[in-house]
Amino acid sequence: MAIQRLRAARRRDVLLPQPVLAEVAYGLARMPVSRARRTLQERFSWFARELPRADWSDEVSARFGWIKAELERRGARLEDFDVAIAAHALVHDATLVTSNRKHMQRVPGLAIADWTTGNPAAD
Repeated sequence: MAIQRLRAARRRDVLLPQPVLAEVAYGLARMPVSRARRTLQERFSWFARELPRADWSDEVSARFGWIKAELERRGARLEDFDVAIAAHALVHDATLVTSNRKHMQRVPGLAIADWTTGNPAAD
């Protein structure tokens, strides 16, 4: 489902935040050398080559700080990279595509879509 949705989207409408690149690189580095790792690396390389970046700007840093403090006040902390990814989406007025809706819905004002479901209404 997610690949079909991505293929249907215009490339300029999909931004890849730098923290996502870092998280994927970390996940790949943790995997043992295998055919599965090579396949995932090839797919990731395509994404990294083809999709424009959502750069980590001063505005993203400021939004990161606000989100992290707000979540701490509410006792609803998230990992720093998740906060950073959410900050990128908010600054770019974008919808965050994730299968972890429950986790990311803690972020105030964040639009979330799950492309792993066959149900566009779940977006």
